Amino acid sequence: MYDAHSEKACIGFGRTLDATSLLALSPLDGRYARKAAPLREYLSEYALIRYRTLIEVRWLQHLADEPSIAELESLEAPIKDVLNQLVDEFSVDDAIRIKTLESKTNHDVKAVEYWLRQKLEGVAVKSGNLASFIHFACTSEDINNLSYALMLRDARQRVLLPAMREITTELRELAHRFADVPMLARTHGQPATPTTLGKEIANFVYRLQRQTELFAAVEIHGKLNGAVGNLNAHVAAYPDADWLAITDRFLGSLGVYPTRYTTQIEPHDWIAEYCQALSRFDTVLVDLCRDFWSYISLGYFRSRPVAGEVGSSTMPHKVNPIDFENAEGNLGLANELLGFLATKLPVSRWQRDLTDSTVLRNVGVALGHALIALEAASKGLSKLDADLDTIAADLEGRWEVLAEAVQTVMRRHGLPDAYEQLKDLTRGRSIDEKTLRDFIGRLPIPSDERRRLLELAPSSYTGLAAELARRI
Repeated sequence: MYDAHSEKACIGFGRTLDATSLLALSPLDGRYARKAAPLREYLSEYALIRYRTLIEVRWLQHLADEPSIAELESLEAPIKDVLNQLVDEFSVDDAIRIKTLESKTNHDVKAVEYWLRQKLEGVAVKSGNLASFIHFACTSEDINNLSYALMLRDARQRVLLPAMREITTELRELAHRFADVPMLARTHGQPATPTTLGKEIANFVYRLQRQTELFAAVEIHGKLNGAVGNLNAHVAAYPDADWLAITDRFLGSLGVYPTRYTTQIEPHDWIAEYCQALSRFDTVLVDLCRDFWSYISLGYFRSRPVAGEVGSSTMPHKVNPIDFENAEGNLGLANELLGFLATKLPVSRWQRDLTDSTVLRNVGVALGHALIALEAASKGLSKLDADLDTIAADLEGRWEVLAEAVQTVMRRHGLPDAYEQLKDLTRGRSIDEKTLRDFIGRLPIPSDERRRLLELAPSSYTGLAAELARRI
């Protein structure tokens, strides 16, 4: 019988999962395994076990450095090296051994504690047994909440933010390249005041840039205050120790803001903020995908065909905007999950229920779909060529879009019913150059103003669009 678990255990996290991927229930571990691979180091089950190990070891080391913990003196260099090695060289095989222990304990965090005890058997300190201070005064949630804090922090810093900033850089380059390309705008899907192609791309640069920085600014919080948040066990063991200061220092050493008031669990409000911030970025990216899809439909952009690829099983000519469609679909999945996480995780009955535990295991799924979408959108952008002739042809002859300019100049000079006159001339129909110029020629306005209006064309009526695009 095929043993998917044993094969998967032998495969590196950055490599293709081969036959295992065909048996995956989630496309993140199947069809999209390669694309989701960068997050495995931070959000997989292996990663969770590795981060738990890190927290347990760092807490043990921290206690050893606290003068008030008399029975655990400062660790000598060889012992520090052993502990650091357990973290730095933590492997998939180590995680498998911990999972084996979990099959007996039926408790994932206790299995990490027992594994560490096994690793430290016979390792003594000058006073007392080092192993007795593993998981000292902790509830499993102390370890778990800090593990997820570092997992989400590192996934953001090392995977998501670089990808978010990369696509913003790609868009900025396009905005600058096409800053001066005049383009017919469409409001309500209808011809509107002209803009430039670069300015419309710059809009997304500005929005994505802002949402990226808001996501980056979400503070990572955590707690290490015992079974119901009161440091009961800590005080029972060492009543004279300043446990608030000790735990604050520990959290600070991890780069985590302390959540001082909690039940058994850290309330996860910051994770809700994290999810909502990422969701806002994703929403802007959905808007981008739909706009570019529409511009491709208009012929403003063309997707370069890739040798060997097929666009349709029956229509040989097709080159479809599949990357933007793929991105939009994955963004929808990501945002549904992020929205659920944001509203569910901060809610827990009384001092603790376990609903957050199973839900938190899905943060990698939400972030995985977001990452796949980022790659798909970036790939779509990289394959685009602007069809400048089509863009120009769509704007050419749209003289009615100058009605806004003419009626606004008329207003400046106090002409009555300026808007209504242009409405009668242009609303609901196209007009040619001669009709508009004849109208302008009859206006009782200063000659230099008339000349300026007569020199205006749809392609030159773009305001500060080009300058705005170049400035982004």
